[in-house]
Amino acid sequence: MLGLAGTAFLALGGESAGALPVRELLAPANVHAALGLVGVYFGVVLLIAAWVLLGRLVRGTEPPTPRDLMLVLAVWAAPLLLAPPLFSRDVYSYLAQGAMVDAHMDVYAQGPAQLGGPLADEVAPLWQHTGAPYGPVFLAVASALSGLTRGEIPAGLFGMRLVALLGVALMAAALPRLARHSGADPAAALWLGALNPLVLLHLVAGAHNDAIMLGLLGVGLVAALGGRPVLGAALVTLAALVKAPAVLGLAAVVLLQVRAGRPPAKAALTTALAAAATTVAATALAGTGYGWIGALDTPVSPHNWALSSLLGRATGALLGRFDSDLAPLALPAWHLLGLLITAVVVAAIWWRLRPRPVYALGLSLAAVAAFGPAIRPWYALWGLFLIAAAAPTTSVRQRVAAVTGVLALATLPSGGPADSGQLMLAVSGGALAVVVLWQAHQAAQAPAVGRTA
Repeated sequence: MLGLAGTAFLALGGESAGALPVRELLAPANVHAALGLVGVYFGVVLLIAAWVLLGRLVRGTEPPTPRDLMLVLAVWAAPLLLAPPLFSRDVYSYLAQGAMVDAHMDVYAQGPAQLGGPLADEVAPLWQHTGAPYGPVFLAVASALSGLTRGEIPAGLFGMRLVALLGVALMAAALPRLARHSGADPAAALWLGALNPLVLLHLVAGAHNDAIMLGLLGVGLVAALGGRPVLGAALVTLAALVKAPAVLGLAAVVLLQVRAGRPPAKAALTTALAAAATTVAATALAGTGYGWIGALDTPVSPHNWALSSLLGRATGALLGRFDSDLAPLALPAWHLLGLLITAVVVAAIWWRLRPRPVYALGLSLAAVAAFGPAIRPWYALWGLFLIAAAAPTTSVRQRVAAVTGVLALATLPSGGPADSGQLMLAVSGGALAVVVLWQAHQAAQAPAVGRTA
């Protein structure tokens, strides 16, 4: 009930403080927008508290069953189904890109500004003139949705959220099976990997396509574990044709076959052929071509908070003070170094954890998110999803959960940059939730003290 209250406040607050259509945006000083921001952060803290308390039950003597946790997930997600987009405007980009594909425009060479019209106006200015970084599978889904909704924004938003919910459902279905294979507790895996606040805030409320990527990746690994490596490779490839990082899952499919007794060369060849056939077929059906390969750097914005971007900007500013001609090269150089570090870290992970391919894949995706040239709070879910299923100890889960709690508070519901006034309102909403939770705790303790006396 506490988690349901949290997502209900999220949905209500989002009505005035979320990533609203341009015509409905309220000025930051507007009373309704201010109250909405307070309400959203009030709800976020309630949701985090409910999640932490549920985690205690999962670790208790009578933990809830996976079926119970699936029901809790459905209840918590329900208020967000009809809420406006929250914490990002990316869903408008998805819809605009789908409309571009539907109109036979080159979505990889042109940005949504080329589309024009009300839908393009909803896309964040940063992405108005940039091509899509997504693979043909997702763009085919977005195009089909555009045709069904005929460019109507509310219907499109609802449809894209249903796609995200399908992805979350696939994630939740895959987690118990992956956990059993890895010798982990299925309930603990669901708690960390599916009921996680980041899943509800960014995959459900934000309707990010990472949900369908992770869902396809999860069921692909389950298929490979079940002795169907060709199907597993095909599903993992479909996940990579939504967003590219999932391609690392093919290494896990190969290792799972080797563990089952298949010769390494045959396992690698089978996986490569299945992946190639799936890529050619999906690209042909989508009709979008292979331009997404050259557009993979689209998420790298000038003000990205990735470590390599921060170091690149700092180095460029320092060189600029000395009028060095190398200043413009600082950011690309750090991005390249970040990619090299990522490659080394990923290789070391796979070498050391070859007997545990699911866990190795989770850590590898976490490394890609941490050291890559672009980062968003929901990118943490790439690795977290599989770490939840295969973490070897409770302490690993606790550390990952702590990171989750911090990232859940890192983004404004509008998806835009924060000013001092908005930060103060957000902190006020969170602080109010803490006070309410403390008072509820004290009230619950008081009868117990009275009975003891």
